[in-house]
Amino acid sequence: MNKLIQSNILRFILILLFQVLVCKGINLNQGSFQYFHVLFYPIAILLLPVDMPKPYVLLSAFALGIMVDVFYDSLGIHASASVFLAYARSYILKILEPRGGYSVKTRGLENMEFSWFISYLSISMVIFLAVYFSMDAFSFVYFGRIVLNTLFSFILSVSLILIYQVIFRSRT
Repeated sequence: MNKLIQSNILRFILILLFQVLVCKGINLNQGSFQYFHVLFYPIAILLLPVDMPKPYVLLSAFALGIMVDVFYDSLGIHASASVFLAYARSYILKILEPRGGYSVKTRGLENMEFSWFISYLSISMVIFLAVYFSMDAFSFVYFGRIVLNTLFSFILSVSLILIYQVIFRSRT
């Protein structure tokens, strides 16, 4: 098996374990103010190689999302948000594509500038969280709640993902 495939499978497993063993146990909610949710696992989808075929990205996202759904006892909400993120990922990458395009060297996004990565992460997480909380509420009657959940979860999740990137980013 290719080293790149092995490293992505290992990363998926470790991120899944971190999400269900650590992030699920984090409870920052106070009384009726329950807008803090830590959703770390979308980083596994975002760090897939740029040139990975879209069907494989979609299948990987679905597998990851359905596994999170099993542990969170949610009925496909994580899977649907993950697949939507995987679908939108190629368009986000196209919008943020550097002038010279993505080279083989930047195939895994490790060598991209940090400011580029923050833009990529921010756009992706806003989309993911908005879809996730919209599917969770399943009604736009709760629009204010969806926005608050998205905002506060964005701050927590992106902060944790940036810490992860600073610690584990490859130095090649």
